[in-house]
Amino acid sequence: MTLGLFSFVGCGGGEGRGTSAGTGIDTGIDSGVDTGVDGETGGEDGDSQTNTGDGDGDGDTGDNSEGGEFKWDVLGVPDGGDACGGGGGGNDPTFSYLWAANSTQGTISKINTKTVTEEGRYIVRPDGAGSPSRTSVSLAGNVAVASRSGGVTKIYANPEDCQESNGMPGIQTSNSNQYLAWGEEECVAWHTPFGYASQRPVAWGAGTFNNGNCAYEEVELWTSGNNGGGSLDVIVLDGDDGSVVEMVEIPTGGGNLNSDFYGIYGGAVDGDGNFWGSQLGASGQLVRVFREDMTYEIYHPPGGPHYYGMTVDSEGYVWLCASVVTRYDPQNDAWATAQTGGNSGCMAEAGPDGLLWMAGGGGVIGVNRESLAVEKNWPSNGSYGVSIDFEGYVWAVAYGSNATKVDPDTGELWTYSGLVGAYTYSDMTGYALSNAGIPNG
Repeated sequence: MTLGLFSFVGCGGGEGRGTSAGTGIDTGIDSGVDTGVDGETGGEDGDSQTNTGDGDGDGDTGDNSEGGEFKWDVLGVPDGGDACGGGGGGNDPTFSYLWAANSTQGTISKINTKTVTEEGRYIVRPDGAGSPSRTSVSLAGNVAVASRSGGVTKIYANPEDCQESNGMPGIQTSNSNQYLAWGEEECVAWHTPFGYASQRPVAWGAGTFNNGNCAYEEVELWTSGNNGGGSLDVIVLDGDDGSVVEMVEIPTGGGNLNSDFYGIYGGAVDGDGNFWGSQLGASGQLVRVFREDMTYEIYHPPGGPHYYGMTVDSEGYVWLCASVVTRYDPQNDAWATAQTGGNSGCMAEAGPDGLLWMAGGGGVIGVNRESLAVEKNWPSNGSYGVSIDFEGYVWAVAYGSNATKVDPDTGELWTYSGLVGAYTYSDMTGYALSNAGIPNG
């Protein structure tokens, strides 16, 4: 049984740097189209929920509400003490959501991982467009989403953290699959516009937990955009207000990162707070940006597959995922690759014995992280992006309308079918961030 070190703070969603540095900027160029392998077609405008299991939150077999059988142990917040607990009393966090981008609709959905129901939907840009894709969940439970045609938005998970902003009494916010107009919705914390031709990755850093006020502080958010003219930017945003804290420009071509349209395609943060970014394509590169001084190193994965997803596991290894899986050991500068039959996103269970779960088109594939052998293969009503929730269930978001929760031991599944043109493969629950590590030694 793998131990999942994962919980959200229950006494508020506070996070940020404390003091802001810099201001939000609108950089790059606003040109180019989103076509080909990362296109925006597909998906049905359905709002129904289909449960092939129970999933009704009453603690039945396969369900993990109070009284249910937890699949994974859940620990309290780091140094949380009795004042903050584990987010909701005992081993039950206050909330647990998966955030899926509805790319063709310009929205993002908040799905309760225990009941498999949608509890909110939000427009992510003032124009209602942008083609949102990658999502990242902070340790306080709040989400950030990047739009492929530019812009990053933070949304509060807990309505108690939302701020009055529209002049109407009370807090107006979505609580279903129906979204409110931009400016009316008050759980949008901030939006930082960017004019990049392509802006894919977004990844929270952990920050520092303050037991005195039950909040994560000095929290930052990473993103990257393609300038379209021989370089791309890797950017650190202030988690509290979305302003730009620091930025490094990385040349493309000539032995550096590839000079394709997409730029950096996937991103994750390791246990030292450094950013890892991967590129799409058979000759895509891997880059690490060190948070301490914003210097960077470029690594050259084995050629061949068109890598889509990437993640950093609890042991600090970096994984690149497609039809094959590639593991990179930063400590020993060593690569390992194997055919697995995957196709896009991936995420690793915590602990040295946890599996790497990959999207496999119509299902999810569990890969032994030591031998790279396939150990499990479960159907999932489609899969493009993969995530893991705080109870250890594997989630697959299809390229279309389905988000499916899968029991990794039995293959039992529950499906929500109300997404619209969904396209998400990233840290949709915050699980990867909560377990990100660096190699020992």
